[in-house]
Amino acid sequence: MTKTEFPAFELTDQNGKVWTNADLLGSPTVIYFYPKDDTPGCTKEACDFRDNLAQLAGAKVLGVSPDPAKSKAKFATKYSLNFPLLADTDKELCEALGVWVEKSMYGRTYMGVDRSTFLLDANGVIVQEWRGVKVPGHVDAVAKAVTELG
Repeated sequence: MTKTEFPAFELTDQNGKVWTNADLLGSPTVIYFYPKDDTPGCTKEACDFRDNLAQLAGAKVLGVSPDPAKSKAKFATKYSLNFPLLADTDKELCEALGVWVEKSMYGRTYMGVDRSTFLLDANGVIVQEWRGVKVPGHVDAVAKAVTELG
């Protein structure tokens, strides 16, 4: 994959902190995009990251979905999530990365987040990405990539 600069962004987390590209510098960062707070698959993914932060060799972890910061605060508290969840309510970052896509379920089409993860190096450059993520085993694959990044 070609190394790509991460798109410029300014998003608020569940605690009201505003995050920008500057916050991604200095260490590897794992940014994962998930469809909705407090749903079964998204909860499993968030808890997998929570439970395996030590495996991620000091990388920052950020979760992103279109839900508002207030929803993220409830989600983070309910599951003791120990990393920031960013609210992309305008879906600008999701669209910039191509994770806001047409989906279909039960014969109905709608727009939603394609579960995806991006690994950034210490300079904020995308060095690996996973699209259409299946939750089981995903954090292990990300941890392996972070370790290989050094």
